[in-house]
Amino acid sequence: MSAAGDDPGDQEGHEPPGDASNPESPMLGLGAFAALGSTIAVIEAVGVVGGIWVDHLLSSSPWGLLIGIVLATVTAVVSVMKQVRRFL
Repeated sequence: MSAAGDDPGDQEGHEPPGDASNPESPMLGLGAFAALGSTIAVIEAVGVVGGIWVDHLLSSSPWGLLIGIVLATVTAVVSVMKQVRRFL
C-alpha cells in the first residue's frame, strides 16, 4: 500500500488540461478568441444599424451605411489590438 501523496497521479502543481486557472490552458485561448469574435461582430452590427438609421434619417443612402461600416471597422481593429496586447 502506498502512503497518501505517493500516488504519481497526485502530483502537486499538476493542473488538469481543461482548468481555466492554468495560464497555458486551451480553454483560456478559446475564451480569448470568442471574445475577439464577439467584439468584432457587435461593433460591426452597431456600425451597420447606425449607418442604415442615418441613411433613413437623412435620405443619404448608401453614404451613411458606408461611413458606418468604415467607422465600425476602425473601431473593431483598435479594440482587437487592445485585447491582443494583453496576451503579448
